[in-house]
Amino acid sequence: MNPITVVVDAMGGDNAPKAIVRGAVQAAKDHPVKIILVGEEESIKQELDRISYPDGSIIIHPTTQQIEMGESPQSAIEEKTDSSIVQAAQILAAGKAEALISAGSTGSVVLAAARHIPRIYGVRRTAIATVYPTLNELKRKDYLALMLDVGANIHSSAEELVQFALMGAAYVSNIRGIEEPTVALLNIGEEETKGGEKMKLAYQILKKTRNLKFHGNIEGKDIMRGIVDVIVTEGFVGNTVIKTLEGAANTMSHLGKIAFKTKLSWKIGLIMLRKGLQALKEVTDYSEYGGAPLLGFEKMVIIAHGRSNPKAITNAIKVASKCVRDDLSGHISSSIKDYEVETAREFYQMVRESD
Repeated sequence: MNPITVVVDAMGGDNAPKAIVRGAVQAAKDHPVKIILVGEEESIKQELDRISYPDGSIIIHPTTQQIEMGESPQSAIEEKTDSSIVQAAQILAAGKAEALISAGSTGSVVLAAARHIPRIYGVRRTAIATVYPTLNELKRKDYLALMLDVGANIHSSAEELVQFALMGAAYVSNIRGIEEPTVALLNIGEEETKGGEKMKLAYQILKKTRNLKFHGNIEGKDIMRGIVDVIVTEGFVGNTVIKTLEGAANTMSHLGKIAFKTKLSWKIGLIMLRKGLQALKEVTDYSEYGGAPLLGFEKMVIIAHGRSNPKAITNAIKVASKCVRDDLSGHISSSIKDYEVETAREFYQMVRESD
C-alpha cells in the first residue's frame, strides 16, 4: 500500500518553521507517510539538516511569501498567491497530496481551502470541529467529546446545523470508533422550545433525522460532563466556548503554581496530587490531539493550534492520515446524501398527501 501524502504549511504558526519541520520529521519516522513541506526553502533546509529522516519521506515545495497572523485573511489570500498556505491548498486540490496541515491563521486556512478545494457534494458550509476533555459520563474509551462549528462561520442556518451534526457524527464514528455517537444542540435550555426560530427548527429536523442518535438540547453547564459525543453550535458560540475552556485550563495551572509557593501545607498537598495533576495536564494538552479537522471538503484539512509544538504537528499528521485511510470524506458524503434523499422523500410525501 502506497504511503499517504500530507502537505504541511511549514511557515504557519508561532513556532514555524522549526516546530513544524521537526513534527513532520517525527511523523515520517513513526508512520509510513510522505510529507510535502511548503515554505521558505532555505529555512526548511536548515532545520532538516539538523535531523535525520527516512529517505524520500520529505519533499520541499519552495515559496516566497507567508501570511502573518495579524493580516486580513481575505486580502492576504488574494495578494499572496505564493504564500505557503495558498500553495499548500493548491497542491492538495491538484491531487498531489491527500491531506493538509497548517498551524497558521485560521481564517487564511479556511479561505485558502474554500478557494481551491471542492466541498463534498451537498455540503452547504464547512465547519471546524475540535475535541475537548470531559468527565466522560458516557464511559467512552477516552475522555473526549467533539464540538462544531468552532469558527469556520459566524452564524449558520438550521439546515447547516443539521449538516454539522451529520459530519460530526461521521467523524466520531469513523475516527474515534464510537458506534451510534450521541449528538446534541448547544442551547439556552433543554426544552425543545428554547432558543430562536432557527434553533427550534434545527431541533425538530434533528429529532426526525434517521441514523442519527439525537440527545436534544444541552446547556452550557453540561458541556464538560461528557453526556454526549458531539455538540453542535454556531461558529461564534463554539469558538467562544472552546477558548473559554482553554483559558480556564491555563488559569487553573497558574493558580496551582501560586498555591505551590504560598503555603507549605498546600505545597505538600500538590506534591501528593502530582500524578493526578499530570494526568489532568495530559488530558487538557492540545498537542495530544494535533488539531481541528475542517469538515466538509473532499480532501482532509487539519487546522493545528497556532502555538503548536513538534508533538502537536506529529499528532495532526497522524490524525490526517487516519482520516484519509478511513475515508472520512466518503462517509460524510454518504451521510449527507442519505439525509438529502430522506428529506426529498418526506417532501414528496407531503405533496402527495396535499393533493
